[in-house]
Amino acid sequence: MSDITIPGGRIRSFVERIENLDTEMHELSEQKKEVFSEAKGEGFDVKILKEIIKLRKEDKEERDERESLLDLYMRAMETAPPEKAAKAA
Repeated sequence: MSDITIPGGRIRSFVERIENLDTEMHELSEQKKEVFSEAKGEGFDVKILKEIIKLRKEDKEERDERESLLDLYMRAMETAPPEKAAKAA
């Protein structure tokens, strides 16, 4: 066997820090749920609030490009003649 020294105190430090972060993340998640619940209680649509949060995280140029493509595709679908449904195999 080789004589390898394992720094147990350092390992414990990492593990405890990660456990503390996990606890904080859980607490923040619970607080987030409470805020969404409060908003819902006041009549706001939680799905829409989540969409707004998602959009605010995006780069404006990327969001504008995606919205333009979405609009283009939707208009193309609306103006295209309906296709016959494909038969199931």
